[in-house]
Amino acid sequence: MGYWNTRGLRGSSLEELINFTNDFYRQKGLALLQKIPTPITPIQVDNQKRIIKLAYFDKQSTVDYMGVVQGIPICFDAKETSLKSLPIQNIHPHQIQFMADFQKQKGISFLLVHFSTTDDFYFLPFETLLYYWEQSQKGGRKSIPYNAFQKQYQIQQKGGILRYLEAINTYLSEKE
Repeated sequence: MGYWNTRGLRGSSLEELINFTNDFYRQKGLALLQKIPTPITPIQVDNQKRIIKLAYFDKQSTVDYMGVVQGIPICFDAKETSLKSLPIQNIHPHQIQFMADFQKQKGISFLLVHFSTTDDFYFLPFETLLYYWEQSQKGGRKSIPYNAFQKQYQIQQKGGILRYLEAINTYLSEKE
């Protein structure tokens, strides 16, 4: 779905998979999650085809998804990589700040990461993300290695559904 002639809308198949999953969760009454659009201002529009040909971003986006799971507020960003690590440059300072502020309000912030070469999906808790982010800011490693993604947070894909609520449940159980 959709295209963008620069770096936008990368990982749109991951986005479609998450949207399908979120709709499934909503229909089952398990969660209510919404894709957060990036605010843009169209510059050129093809009215006949009803497409935006050129636009600019109004402001920085926060995260890709927000909502509530069984009364618990969550927000997450979806990231995809073809490497055996997740480059820190794919996560922006304003996203880290938003996720930190969200956590302070008793919400759960995380990344949902797809390693395309192995077709593995992971829940990466904000605490782990923040650790690697802070280390990179101090001159350390500039990526999150594959082995930092814990097996108990691996997300199974069954019937076209990313079972990420199971990873959230594991995370919550461990925090208690």
